[in-house]
Amino acid sequence: MKNLRERVLRGEGTVGCFLNLGSSLTAEIVGRSGFDWVVIDLEHGAGSEGDVLHQLQALEHTDAAAIVRVESHERQRFHRVLDVGAHGIMVPRVNNAEDARSAVAAMRYQPGGERGVARMNRACGFGTTFDSYVAAADSSLLTVLQIETKLSLDNIDSIAAIDGVDVLFIGPVDLSRDLGIFGQFDHSLFLDAVRITAQAAQRAGKQAGIIIDGPANLSKYRDLGYRFVACSSDGSLLNSAARNLADSLKSRKSQIAEPHGRLG
Repeated sequence: MKNLRERVLRGEGTVGCFLNLGSSLTAEIVGRSGFDWVVIDLEHGAGSEGDVLHQLQALEHTDAAAIVRVESHERQRFHRVLDVGAHGIMVPRVNNAEDARSAVAAMRYQPGGERGVARMNRACGFGTTFDSYVAAADSSLLTVLQIETKLSLDNIDSIAAIDGVDVLFIGPVDLSRDLGIFGQFDHSLFLDAVRITAQAAQRAGKQAGIIIDGPANLSKYRDLGYRFVACSSDGSLLNSAARNLADSLKSRKSQIAEPHGRLG
């Protein structure tokens, strides 16, 4: 199992990218590009749980750890992706300590949690590595909780205090909307929320995380206390590259125009 949680807990800065196309090919491309981790997005992405396996297989021989953002808080959603080999889970819209405690319980086997036990799955080597996987899982799997509402902020210290919570991860778009300042990421209310989250994470010995809109903002959020930082997605990268190339080619179409306007 890749050592992302160990790196996070010792305070190392890491960078990641979202995967929202549900494609094993783009997962492999992004995984091989040098990111520390990726997030396979089942909340807003195009893929389903059935696509996660193929993306995990594509990522297996890259350096990127694979986190899956589940689409709901149901325990079964956690089990499904953990059993096929996810290295961590990102949980959307965690509003209070009860939500946080439930998420941690779904990540851990008894007696510390309520994760179901199965031998014949990919995470356990289809039975061959069951004992070693179960022994290491609770300490190796990363739990990332998203802070996306005013209610989350009101309960931020109690969320951060739950044992087993590793990262408090701001969802900027949802949080800004809930604060009534949609998309205004330089607004004082949003920046206050960013500081409050980072301070709560620091007090509890956890990391603060966020997705940013470009590398130029990395130092800004580093100074605010963020060490677990995502940027872009496979869909966004492909869209941007395709549009930039098309615009560049269209601006030069005169170079391939037939001198008299027609062929023949």
